Amino acid sequence: MFDKLPGGADALHEWLREHLALTIPREAIVPGHSAPFEYLSHSFFEHDQPRDALVWANRGGGKTFLGALATALDLAFKPEIEIRILAGSLEQAGRMHEHLRNFFSREPFAKLVEGKMTDKRLRLTNGSRVELLAASQASVRGTRVQKLRCDEVDLFDPKIWEAAQLVTRSAQCGNVFVPGSVECISTMHQPFGMMSRLVKEAESGSRRLFNWGVVDVLERCGDERECTTDAGDCELLPECDGSAKARAVPGHISVSDAITMKRRVALPVWNAEMLSLEPRRTDCVFPEFNESVHVVTSDPPSEQCGLLIAGMDFGFRAPTAILWGQLTKAGEVVIVAERVERETVIAHHARAIVDGPLAGPAWIGVDPAGRQRSDQTGQSNIQILKEHGLHVRARPSRIAEGIALVSARLKPAAGEPTLRVHVRCRHLIEALQQYHYPTENPGSMEPVKDGPDHAVDALRYMIVNLDSPHASRASRYRPSR
Repeated sequence: MFDKLPGGADALHEWLREHLALTIPREAIVPGHSAPFEYLSHSFFEHDQPRDALVWANRGGGKTFLGALATALDLAFKPEIEIRILAGSLEQAGRMHEHLRNFFSREPFAKLVEGKMTDKRLRLTNGSRVELLAASQASVRGTRVQKLRCDEVDLFDPKIWEAAQLVTRSAQCGNVFVPGSVECISTMHQPFGMMSRLVKEAESGSRRLFNWGVVDVLERCGDERECTTDAGDCELLPECDGSAKARAVPGHISVSDAITMKRRVALPVWNAEMLSLEPRRTDCVFPEFNESVHVVTSDPPSEQCGLLIAGMDFGFRAPTAILWGQLTKAGEVVIVAERVERETVIAHHARAIVDGPLAGPAWIGVDPAGRQRSDQTGQSNIQILKEHGLHVRARPSRIAEGIALVSARLKPAAGEPTLRVHVRCRHLIEALQQYHYPTENPGSMEPVKDGPDHAVDALRYMIVNLDSPHASRASRYRPSR
């Protein structure tokens, strides 16, 4: 039975139905989404490129179950294959392994098990083996396998994720050549998390992206519900549009359960964690930032332009970020260029500002801490900028004040936004989307400094010195006699 792979996607679908009584949806309902079976077929047949895969699916969407099923098929049909399961915790990895043990506790897989299945590993008589990895760099770095399956990757420590990229190797497994590959499976919980980053990377073709939501895995809808928006009728009509009534292969989530879940949560949570359409932005510093509103594809016409200004966040091991902003005669700021570089001394940055294509900003807003002198050179960053002929503004301000001023330009209380970003400034665009408050401390008003802060800080220094350039001094109250 396991000597030869099923001959194509149709044969695999029929094999699952016949031997495991499983029917996996083969068509997506939401335009632009994937059917769950597409991921399973891609994982099982080793010919599609790229081999690395990214599954972005809803909570309860069967992604962990499908990861276990893909693992069971690999182990059974590809002798001597080595697979590891990695998750943010052993508990999470254990959920996939539990599904896997259930598969191998019954036919047709049971007879393939060698010895005793444990909570962390499983070996077959054909030499195939799967094991759970602890979520540590040491555990990951000592691994060499054909496939690494990562569950709930949005919860991964970035250092563990980086270590995991170097653990795979290709091998001939029976009659099948298996290229080394990494598969990531997760809901996207945060717009600034690991999954958000991986989805953006997948747009370049580095990974095959499979994306489905609750509507794509709904059961076939019966006649008991009408597809209308009248009171008492289906509340999934905006998402489903009646498609669940005509689907050929039903999913596993009941319509009534989906409606109940929708009633329990706020719309941003529903969109992110159940529809897999967009991440929640409840922890974002700038939730009002919207690419469709604030990102432009052309520079302001020359007749509308006023001053060219700049903002700069100092760094060395962390990147230095420089932004150029075109101030229009109408008072709008358009960020037209950016420079983000690591391990470059301030003098080189100063020359880039002076000699670059956007030379001669009227002034550059910087962190007041740039007045501190270096122990090595005896000069401060601000002093070096001034020596290159740059006019520097360094108004002291609190982070919250700068955030408020940027937010006011992104979404004024009245009128159109007065802050735009040119599409070429990708670092700043991503930073405005990812800059966030700590999720583990909801009451904190101090944004997390984990990368996106550098470009945002440069923007903050620019806007503070533009919109509130002078520090006010508290006058002393003198009572009249």
